[in-house]
Amino acid sequence: MPFSEIIRMALSSLGVHKLRSFLTMAGITIGVFSVIGVMTTVSALRGSIETGLSFLGSDVFQFSKWPSGIQVTGNNWDKYRKRRNISFAQAQRYRELMDGYADVIRMVAWKGGGTAVYGLHHTTPNVQYGGTNENFITTNQFTIETGRNFTPDDIVLGRPVVIIGQTLVNMLFPSETPLGKTIKVADHAYTVVGTFASKGTLFGGDQDEIAIVPISRFLSDNGANNFTLNVATQAPTALAYNDTVDRAVTAMRIARGLRPGDENDFDLYSNESLIAAFAKVADIVSEGAFVISAIALIAAGVGIMNIMLVSVTERTKEIGIRKSIGARKVNILMQFLLESVALSLAGGLVGIFLGIVTGDGLAVMLHASIIFPWGWTLVALIVCSVIGVGFGLYPAIQAAGLDPIDALRYE
Repeated sequence: MPFSEIIRMALSSLGVHKLRSFLTMAGITIGVFSVIGVMTTVSALRGSIETGLSFLGSDVFQFSKWPSGIQVTGNNWDKYRKRRNISFAQAQRYRELMDGYADVIRMVAWKGGGTAVYGLHHTTPNVQYGGTNENFITTNQFTIETGRNFTPDDIVLGRPVVIIGQTLVNMLFPSETPLGKTIKVADHAYTVVGTFASKGTLFGGDQDEIAIVPISRFLSDNGANNFTLNVATQAPTALAYNDTVDRAVTAMRIARGLRPGDENDFDLYSNESLIAAFAKVADIVSEGAFVISAIALIAAGVGIMNIMLVSVTERTKEIGIRKSIGARKVNILMQFLLESVALSLAGGLVGIFLGIVTGDGLAVMLHASIIFPWGWTLVALIVCSVIGVGFGLYPAIQAAGLDPIDALRYE
C-alpha cells in the first residue's frame, strides 16, 4: 500500500470523530501553549530589560539600603527593612572620602506617587517625585528639552526648583510654557526651571510622569529621616573598576560608622547585577512553565494512548477486513502511528500559534520587541512528534497484532 494512501486513511479516520479528536488535541495544545507563550514573552523581555536597566554606565556602581530585585523576598525582608537609611550626611561623608579616587556622580531619593498641581490643572497621583543632584540626567539617560539642569548651587542652597517630564508639561501647561511657573508637587511649591525630553514608557510605566527637585530641598520638605539615598559612583577607568569598588566599600563603611567586625548594612549593584537578577527571575519563570508544560504534555500523551486504544477496539472488524484482503502488519502499524502523531502535531501547532500570539501580545503591551522563538518552536514540534510516537506505539502494535480471523468475528 502506498504511503500516501496510509496517510489519507489515517487523516480520514480522525475526521470521523471530530469532537473526540479536538478534545484529545486540546491537552497537547495547552501544554505547548504554556511553554511557548512564556518563552516568547521572556525572550522578548530580556532585550528590553537589558536596555531599560542600562541607566548605569559600564564603569558605574551604586550603593543602596536595599538589594536588587529577587533578593528581597520571604524571610529576609525584615533584615533589609531594619537596616539604617543611607542619610544625606553619610552620602556627603562618603563623597569626601572618595575625593581624588572616583566621582560620586549621583545621589537620589524617591517618594511614592504624588500629585502635581498648577492652577486648575492637576495630574494623576502617580508622579515620580524625587530629589537628586545635577548628575541625574547623565546616569539615568534623561535629556533637558527646555530650560536648564540643576546647578551645584541649587543643591547646596536647597533651592525650591523642579524639572518636570513631558506628561506633566502636557497635563499642567497645555497652552503655555512651564518655565518660571510655580507648581505644587505633593503639596510643596517649586519653580519650574527645566523640562525633560520625552522618554516614553518602560515595563508599562510612564517615564515622563516625573518631577525632581534638589536632593537637599527634597529631604528638607519631606523629612530627611524618612528616606534612604542611592549613591552612584563612577570609576576613573574600566581597568580601575575593581580597585575603585574595594575602596568605595571601605569608604561607605567608614561613612556609615561600621566597626571592622560589622557586617555591611548596605548593598552594591551595577548594570550587570541588575540584569543578572532579572535574568534569574526569568529563568525561574521559564523553569516553572517548563515543568507545568511537561506535566500537561504527559497527561495529554496518556489521553492520546487511551483514545487510540478505544479506536483499536472500535475498528477491530475494519482491521480484520483490511488484513483479509492483503494489508500487512506494517501498514496497520503505520496508519495508527500516523493518527497518533497527527493528533499530537496538530495540537502542538495550534499551541505554538496561540503561544506566540499571546507572548508577543504581552511583549507589545510592555513595549518590548516582537520575536519568533525558532528554537523553542522546533523543540515543541520534536516533542509533539515524540509524544505521538511514544504514546501511540502500543495501540498501533495492538492493532497490527490482531488475528484477522478473530478480528472478523469481533462484534
